[in-house]
Amino acid sequence: MDSIDGVDRRDYLKLAGGAVAGSTAGLSGCLGGNEGGEAGTGTLGTQITDQPGDIADFESCVVTVQGIWIKPTTEDDSDDEDDGSADEENATENDSETDEQDESNVDEGDGREYHEFDEPQEADLVDLQGENTQLVDERELTVREYEYLQLDVTGVTGELKEGGEAEVSTPGNAPLQFKERFEIREDQRTTFVGDFTPVRQGQRDRYLLQPVAKGTRVIYEDSDSDENSTENESEDDM
Repeated sequence: MDSIDGVDRRDYLKLAGGAVAGSTAGLSGCLGGNEGGEAGTGTLGTQITDQPGDIADFESCVVTVQGIWIKPTTEDDSDDEDDGSADEENATENDSETDEQDESNVDEGDGREYHEFDEPQEADLVDLQGENTQLVDERELTVREYEYLQLDVTGVTGELKEGGEAEVSTPGNAPLQFKERFEIREDQRTTFVGDFTPVRQGQRDRYLLQPVAKGTRVIYEDSDSDENSTENESEDDM
């Protein structure tokens, strides 16, 4: 994906909507958090995975993620909330398959918060099939409910099994949006697992990354728990 010509990346992100929040140092042992205020905080861990789509076409498909967007839930958003989503559940999962996302239904307006990573995180989707996940970010956030999470995907390099490179991007180069509400709970850990996969477009070697609602889930656990609910085989490589 090409950078925005003539505009500093951080300035562009501010103009696009949402203030740039403190960058993460979580993967090196220190968590980035919100400044000031007396509100409690909890931990958000962002993981990614790839459920079967057209990933079988690839020898490797390396995705670069620069940051995340999150949107705090407003009163208007809460009016649409499904009362059946109980707080006691440790994981939530959608029933549908690939969410055919295009740039027109990706929220790029005001009200979002952007959290840029200290260093871009790379993940090979070929290695993240099945139950495999990779941690790309960990940070402390203010206790509240959030409407969704978006990945700031800044580059994809795809090598096909039959040889040659594939053109892979998000629809319209927009953020990859996961329409799964989640909460940050005081002194607890929230793990957001974003599932997405490349989907071939026509007969050309062109693919779009699409969210997979069925595999996207949210897991809640105590921050001091020694047991991880989601296996992360790549975490040791961070």
